Amino acid sequence: MSKIAAIIGRLLIAVIFIVSGLGKLTDPASTAQSLSSVGLSSALAIPTGIFELVAGLMLAAGFAVRLVSMALFVFVALATLFFHNHFTDPMQAAMAMKNLAIMGGLMLAFAHSQMWSHYYAMGRQRKVEIAAHDAEKRAHEAELRAARAEAAMEARDTARVPVDRDGDGYADGYAVTRRRRWFDW
Repeated sequence: MSKIAAIIGRLLIAVIFIVSGLGKLTDPASTAQSLSSVGLSSALAIPTGIFELVAGLMLAAGFAVRLVSMALFVFVALATLFFHNHFTDPMQAAMAMKNLAIMGGLMLAFAHSQMWSHYYAMGRQRKVEIAAHDAEKRAHEAELRAARAEAAMEARDTARVPVDRDGDGYADGYAVTRRRRWFDW
């Protein structure tokens, strides 16, 4: 259930970046103007929109979630520092708090992805350990079977030594059954 909740949360955070990236790409002039108003190059308008769109799509698809969530975390932190640094203005303070909430969601996406990758790695390691244990168990059982067979052969050979005391060519105590010949040639 937690995996489903994490996927839904990751999709909702991704929508923010996809919509923002599309907005920057559809109106690059206003994006360039807002970038130049804080002292950044207006040439960053298109790359910023592409970054937000691609990173949002990657986050939504679950592709490289840890890397993308860290990159978006840094991006949102820089956007907060450059654009929403006037905390006395209630609107700017609210935007900064919104960005902090987004950064928290990105950290949770990172942590959840990290947790599941470790979980899968532990599962793979456990399967390897179980396979090695099973191989050792099979080898041990084969050694036991071989030792038992060898002991049985030695016991059979030493327990009954045929002796011919009456000189008829057959060991005493054995019933001699002679086969009839079908043809007498």
